[in-house]
Amino acid sequence: MSAFFAVPAPVVAQADNPSGLPLPRFVSTRSNPINVRVGPGTKYDIAWNYVVSGVPVEIIQEFDTWRKIRDADGSEGWVHQSLLVGTRLGYAAPLIANGEVAMRSNRSDEAGVRARLGAGAKVQIKECDGQWCEVSASQPGERSSYSGFVAQEELWGVYPDEIFD
Repeated sequence: MSAFFAVPAPVVAQADNPSGLPLPRFVSTRSNPINVRVGPGTKYDIAWNYVVSGVPVEIIQEFDTWRKIRDADGSEGWVHQSLLVGTRLGYAAPLIANGEVAMRSNRSDEAGVRARLGAGAKVQIKECDGQWCEVSASQPGERSSYSGFVAQEELWGVYPDEIFD
């Protein structure tokens, strides 16, 4: 997975969006496996499958009960709305090639480092204030997790300056 992602800013909800929610917006996959289709309906061919749940994706278009999604690699396809959930997940996206993202103890570049996240490490995003996001992450195969704050610009799964809690 690439460490650098181009992310458009969200727009205001439009009347022609079936959900009435803003586009684009981030969500995650609810279950597995999920068929991603080339068009909005079961009559369309399956382009690929997600074989794990909890994949962060961006909804970029809506048609009836179908959502066109884009993943961190830029791949696009259609899934039924019931296969998505509003849980905010994301990936560590270091600004420096082959770098790491520092998870800090509070919202400051001077705060202590709780963990270092490699490019593509998945995090759960609790809230963002426009500059910092509170996140948690766990090592594969471990029960314990780390929580702290990551600079918002170093995450794929949130928009620049986006604020939510």
